[in-house]
Amino acid sequence: MEKEKIIFMGTPPIAKTILERLVEEGYEITLVVTQPDRKSGRKQQLTMSAVKSYALEKGLSLFQPQNIKQEYMQIMNVDADLIVTCAYGQFVPDPLLRHPRFGAINLHASLLPKLRGGAPVHKAIIQGDAVTGMTMMRMEKRMDAGAIMAQCSVMIDEKDTAGTLFDKLAVAGADLLITHLPSVFDGTAVFIEQDEAQATFAYTITPEEEKIDLNQDIRDVYNHARGLIPFPVGYIMHDRKKVKLHSVRKMEKEHEYPAGEFVGMIENGMAIAVKGGYLLVDEIQLEGKKRTDARSFYNGIGKQWLHTSFDI
Repeated sequence: MEKEKIIFMGTPPIAKTILERLVEEGYEITLVVTQPDRKSGRKQQLTMSAVKSYALEKGLSLFQPQNIKQEYMQIMNVDADLIVTCAYGQFVPDPLLRHPRFGAINLHASLLPKLRGGAPVHKAIIQGDAVTGMTMMRMEKRMDAGAIMAQCSVMIDEKDTAGTLFDKLAVAGADLLITHLPSVFDGTAVFIEQDEAQATFAYTITPEEEKIDLNQDIRDVYNHARGLIPFPVGYIMHDRKKVKLHSVRKMEKEHEYPAGEFVGMIENGMAIAVKGGYLLVDEIQLEGKKRTDARSFYNGIGKQWLHTSFDI
């Protein structure tokens, strides 16, 4: 029996995992819609999205509108029973959401109505949550406000970064979608409206939020730093230069150092004193330089920083 036809809309690796599962399960992907190629990295090279890379590999039809609000009519001619979206990155126009006979389903990386918005994974870690999850919902015009049909929980480990949590959520989300898609197509799916009074928001990380405040408790400093790994990567300042923190650990321990002081190497990490402990930096990147492991950095310029302070 032929599987239903799906238009898939998504951009980052988490969306690629969802698309892979749809293809593996035999659904016919009539079109893949993803963001235009973007410049990234120190050399600002034009880079395709993870979803585009997979679509090209599988020979799937691809569309990359600069502004979907102005270009969505090209999608309206594509035959599909359902639109599935995951972290696409643009607001999808209402006429397009209503175009397929089963409408549009979105996978969102939080337990809605908590953490609506573009950075739910980062914010879950930054605010110290112990659990998050994936939500399968009907798409509507308002951001992440559609009725919910299914959810699953994912535990956040104390060592998780945004990157490792995205990986967990991708697998959980793919399982959730494949399990519940049949009920969408056979009409048995039950959608429950969200409780607006419980809604919280996780807007896209701003440049200002990338700076890590060392004048907080060790747990808050650690959560902030790991919540921005591997992207966009948080930073602290030393002598008016950005210092990006690519890998960190924490050590909870009372001490008498002022917040922000670099006290030396502890367990092979560059130890920065904060309230209630030390932030141990394992990989570091000084502005204008390549990222490097902490020991190599310390053996170079790092020794000159001993008992100096990062800006707080």
